Amino acid sequence: MILGINHVALSVPDFDKAAEFYCTHLGFEKVFETGWERTDEDIPSQILEVKGTSARVGHLKQANLLIELFEFISPDVEAQDPNRPVVNHGYTHICFAVTDIQTEYKRLCKAGVRFHHEPLEVAPNVFSAYGRDPFGNVIEIEEAIGREIPFAPPIAG
Repeated sequence: MILGINHVALSVPDFDKAAEFYCTHLGFEKVFETGWERTDEDIPSQILEVKGTSARVGHLKQANLLIELFEFISPDVEAQDPNRPVVNHGYTHICFAVTDIQTEYKRLCKAGVRFHHEPLEVAPNVFSAYGRDPFGNVIEIEEAIGREIPFAPPIAG
């Protein structure tokens, strides 16, 4: 039986910068950090289907979301296009529920988040703004008027 989402994983070029961004600006807390050294015959090589990996890895938590960060040291990795269009195949974004989108939008702009647009009403009583973390991963902030828990739909009014 599937119980629900456990975590979202991101590969980033700088673990410390990513952890600082998500903890300082989005309210996450670092749970742990570990890693592994390069070897061709190990569990990470089997799981990832890539030989010779080494990485730093850690978990960041918030009330209802766990983010797993990977900074791969080897093998050489391709840099992500920080302007990768959201419509390209693959993960498109992580959405964070907020209670005051205008305040959060302004705060995150001051923190250096590059938003695609100002908050927009995307459905009745639902406001959204898409932006990017320091590496180009797309994040969304969303306020649903009347929503009581972060992952629930807004209450019909």
